[in-house]
Amino acid sequence: MSQANHRQPTAWVVGTFDTKADELNYLAGLVRAAGVRVVTVDIGTRSAAGVADIDSAAVAAHHPRGAAAVFEPSDRGEAVIAMSVALSALARKRLESGEIQGMLGVGGSGGSSMIAPAMRLLPIGYPKLLVSTMAAGDVSAYVGVVDMTLMYPVTDIAGLNRLSRTILANAAHALVGMLLHHAPVDHAQDKPAIGLTMFGVTTPCVQAVRDLLQADFDAQVFHANGAGGRTLETLAAAGLLNAVVDLTTTEVGQHLAGGVCDAGPGRLDAAARYGLPWIGSVGALDMINWGAPATIPERHRQRLFHVHNANVTLMRSNAQELEAAAHRIAEQLNRASGPVRLLLPMGGLSMIDAPGQPFHDPAADAVLFDALERLFVVSDTHRLTRLPYHINDPAFAAVVADEVRAVVM
Repeated sequence: MSQANHRQPTAWVVGTFDTKADELNYLAGLVRAAGVRVVTVDIGTRSAAGVADIDSAAVAAHHPRGAAAVFEPSDRGEAVIAMSVALSALARKRLESGEIQGMLGVGGSGGSSMIAPAMRLLPIGYPKLLVSTMAAGDVSAYVGVVDMTLMYPVTDIAGLNRLSRTILANAAHALVGMLLHHAPVDHAQDKPAIGLTMFGVTTPCVQAVRDLLQADFDAQVFHANGAGGRTLETLAAAGLLNAVVDLTTTEVGQHLAGGVCDAGPGRLDAAARYGLPWIGSVGALDMINWGAPATIPERHRQRLFHVHNANVTLMRSNAQELEAAAHRIAEQLNRASGPVRLLLPMGGLSMIDAPGQPFHDPAADAVLFDALERLFVVSDTHRLTRLPYHINDPAFAAVVADEVRAVVM
């Protein structure tokens, strides 16, 4: 992290000074007193000039259409959206010149929606903390796939009192701690970074592969629950991974079938768009995830299900869904400019797709395997291998590890 090179790191304290000046100045004072340089940034659409180091007019001027795009709309929602665009443009510019090492913001729904996109621009590892009244609900729209910390303020952010002072002080000191105390440097940073994908039902495979490779690789495991896949692809796009060991591609099937572990259409872009070495399989494609049984769409009620826990219900993928997944996987991997190793576990795709287990269905799996063999274009750099193992068999993991070493080292 570049902030390690700064004797006194700089933190932005961001919010609407027209409504939350007392709280923002309180935060800024605490951060400053702890030895961190502070730049206050005002994103209020009705603020007076000069109330912050970077006032709202200066922020708004960074909108592509100028400050008028922020201040002229009579509709508050339109103005808030425009200010968010302007703040992100300013933050991007200041990040490029190394002027931000952390960001602390406070807001309700409007303020949070303005601040969060700018926070997401900060690189992974840079402290980013948002005190938000929205933090007790679904925060996925604010966090995206970055390491943002959200803190619930308990009371509304509407003035200082004994409770708000305590919570805001915790937020300020948490940011200071993150800025001044860096992760210990270890030898893993000298190893090639690989991203592995895992589900509960492919855990034995991924753990075995990680154990076989950890001496020579910095193995980073991502939960293939939708957000995990998006995070993997984001890190790959940012050049933070040297290869992808994509053993659990269930998110591809989830996206096509409408399951809740949907990583979106960009899954497998690490190989398709960025040419990253890809060694992977078809782990957990035998299932589509839903929430509690009551949330399952009516059209699927006659399908085969397995209750994973009170909040997760698994539906067995049928032949049609598996063929669709094969088409998408082959389409993406065929576009890859880098090396590809597609390994097919003929003995089963997950912990519950094995003899005697509820999702064991060799005929359905055969549709997937046959479609991939038909659609995947084999070349000098792109190889497909059928292996007579279950995905969680140690022998399968050994082959994966050998392929990773052959391709990456």
